Amino acid sequence: MADKKIDTRGLTCPRPLVETKKALKKMDVGQTLKVVGDHAPSKREVPEMMEDQGHEVVSVKEKDGSWTVVIKKKK
Repeated sequence: MADKKIDTRGLTCPRPLVETKKALKKMDVGQTLKVVGDHAPSKREVPEMMEDQGHEVVSVKEKDGSWTVVIKKKK
């Protein structure tokens, strides 16, 4: 179970990434964020950027045209 969830379905680049960054900024280190989306390029870009920024990508899943990325805030 994630500490926070955001739904970016219907948003296109760069909005899913922007919303993910905004949500993580408000969270404490060690908390997890679940991001749900349906913009195909963001399924790859969100996890890549979060790892580049030093966060842990716990999982990336896809089902029925939507994807879910779970990120653990590391810093």
